[in-house]
Parts: sequence; C-alpha cells; structure tokens
Amino acid sequence: MKHGAGPSRAGEEGRGDLQRGGWRCGWRALGAAALLALAACGKPVDPPLTVGMNPWVGYDPLVLARDRGMTDPRQLRVVELPSASETLRHLRNGLLDAATLTLDETLRLADDGVDVRIVSMLDASSGGDVVMAAPRIASPEQLKGEFIAVEDSAVGALLLQRMLQKAGLTRADVRVTNLEVAQHQAALQAGTVAAAVTFEPLAGSMEVAGYRRIFDSSEIPGEILDVLVVRAEVLQQRPASVDALLRAWYAGLNVFQLDTPGAAQSLALGTDLSPEAYESVLGGLAFYSREASERELSGNPAPLVAQAGNVATTLIDIGLLRRPPRWEQLIDASPLQRLRTRGTPP
Repeated sequence: MKHGAGPSRAGEEGRGDLQRGGWRCGWRALGAAALLALAACGKPVDPPLTVGMNPWVGYDPLVLARDRGMTDPRQLRVVELPSASETLRHLRNGLLDAATLTLDETLRLADDGVDVRIVSMLDASSGGDVVMAAPRIASPEQLKGEFIAVEDSAVGALLLQRMLQKAGLTRADVRVTNLEVAQHQAALQAGTVAAAVTFEPLAGSMEVAGYRRIFDSSEIPGEILDVLVVRAEVLQQRPASVDALLRAWYAGLNVFQLDTPGAAQSLALGTDLSPEAYESVLGGLAFYSREASERELSGNPAPLVAQAGNVATTLIDIGLLRRPPRWEQLIDASPLQRLRTRGTPP
C-alpha cells in the first residue's frame, strides 16, 4: 500500500507540531481595560492553512514547493506525518485543515462522519503500491498460511484483497498482521511476516535489501488514486487559503515535471534511495494536470464517480464502508474552477 511511515527530509517544518497558534485577546477585570484590549487585538488574523501528508512520492510536489520557497508560510503550512494512520488521526481530531489521502482513505473518513471535500485529483498509482515478500516467496499463491503485514488503512486492505483474489485465496487463507509501514522491513528481516503491503519509495529500499516484488498496483489500474481533501468549514470560510494550497501544489508539480532530475536530487535526501533510484520509482505513478483534475471532479455525476464505483463496492464488501459514498457532497470542483478563471497555468 502506500502512504505510511517513511524517511524524514531536510528542511521539514516542525513534524508533529500541529498546534496552530495566533494572538488571543484576554478579558480584563474592568470594562474600560477590556475595550482597550479588544481594540489592541484588532481583527483576528487567520492562521496558516495546515495540510498534512505522509511520505509518498506522489505527494512530493508539495514538499518541493515548500522547500523551494514557493509557499507563503503565513498562508500555508505543509506538515509531514509518519503514516497514513497518523494523517487520518490528525484530520479527525481537527489538527489539520487539509490532507493528501488516497481515495479509499477519503471514503472511509467520510463514512465515519468527517466532513471533507475532494478539491483536486493528485495522481494515480500504477505500480507504486506494492506487496513485497521474503525471497522464498515467488508468487502470491505461496502466501497461503503465511503472515502478511499491512497498515490499518483502506488502501492496504484494497491491495491485499486484489492480490488474494488474483491468487485464488481469501483473507481466511492468510494471517494478517496490522503494522504501520515503518515497521514492515524490520518484521520481514525478523521473519515474523512473509510479506508486507507497502509503497514507494519504501518498496525500493526493501528491494535493495533483497525482498521480492510479487504484486503491485499496475495490476489494478485506476483503483488507487490520490486526492487532496479540505475540511468543509475551511473551504467555506477560507477560500483564499484553499486557493493558495492548490497554487502551491501545481507550482511544485510544474517544477517536479520540468526538472525531474533536480527534484529527485533534493527529494532523495534522507531516504535510502539514490536520486536515480528515486526517479525510477516515479514510473509507478501518473500525475493529474489541473485540467484533467477539474474534468474528473466536474459534472453531475462527476467522471470520478464512475471510476471509483468499483473501489467503493469492494470496500463495502470487505466491511470497510457501511454505505455508498454521497458523492454530491464529497466532491467540490469550485476551487479548481476559480484557478482556471483567474488564469493559473495548468
């Protein structure tokens, strides 16, 4: 699967420090003093919009935008978290205004009652989400009766389900161990699991260490998608901040695509990958342009609904969703439409 624990990066802004501050006006004992205090405070200043992400190559354009000074820290704060589970936890607890998530993670979040909106498509995984196995395991069929590590997230469950279906196995045929991806390679090395559901660039590191790729998302095209979500109240109350977030994403993506070797040189720092190896893992995903993203999210129903219907059905079948998504509430293309009408380059 993707999107779990991963390497730290140079230039990261306060990982884990998600308390959003601002000036507060204190009440004074006397009425006159209180008026003076309120006058001194003036109009409250909105804190930066805080967007959370876990280390996955598909989210790196935001890291690049932040690290190259393409974001205004007064408007936007990009925070890297160690796993998808942590990102979801912080979003549920109100510590994040926005997040980069897989579509299936977003569906589970909405199913749990968290009011978010998909405002942009980011990328599609086509080989970037991987099941890595011990050298003795040559195919998924050989995993019968074996322990498999998977993070407790929908994307991991989805990739595992698809692999088992291909192998003619059921979940009852294997022993699933819930582990955050930071622990997967250690579990493989210790022999406590025979395989792990992971993602790039972590899969590349495992491959270097001698583990074998036995299944990946290229075998289920169009099912693992990354999206940008924003809390509904933030979208309504702070549209300018949401626009700044989207501008940062597309600015980073533009540099990412125009100068991939240069981007790889900086983004590979702190990982176990060389810049060349980092570039190679990019073959496992495809980014959406602004225009393509707007097309996927526009209309009634939006094209994304047809594409994601199979994913939603599978998540319901394996018990990870209780009901079909309310797509009309979940998708909002208006921020992308604002960018287009204001002349932001695609």
